[in-house]
Amino acid sequence: MHYEVRMAEPELIPVVHAIMLAAFEEYRSADVPSSALNETAEGIREKIMAGKERAILCYGDGVPLGSGRFHVDAEAVYFSRLAVVPHARGRGIARSMVAWLETFADVRGKSRLWCRVRMSIPANIQLYKTLGFVEETEETVVNPNGFPVRTVVMSKSVAHTTSS
Repeated sequence: MHYEVRMAEPELIPVVHAIMLAAFEEYRSADVPSSALNETAEGIREKIMAGKERAILCYGDGVPLGSGRFHVDAEAVYFSRLAVVPHARGRGIARSMVAWLETFADVRGKSRLWCRVRMSIPANIQLYKTLGFVEETEETVVNPNGFPVRTVVMSKSVAHTTSS
């Protein structure tokens, strides 16, 4: 199946939110539950409208199956909350979204794409490794719920293939 990734317009933020909740539900009973489960569509919309982040949706046959959020700084694109609805996992949706983000970064002359992954979810770390990411550092961060979370920062150099 071919997937189409595109920027999520503000009116589609509830879809971005719903996909994220569906994908992160499995972490509700984790030792430190994901703070994603406490986010609201309105909170996401406020960040997007304030220019603090952007959102993407991934469609398969016109149906939204994946979402993610990101922001751009001087040198890189940081993404978070990359999510695929549970029934569609293992089909290349995350790969499609990461490829879109890599192209987005490349077109804007950014040197790398990066994310932060919970160390307690080795399958996600392995997924990013298969997509060409490397582990940079291990860090403990305090999530919005106030709990410490052990994470690994993973990054991928952006190959500047886009001509100016």
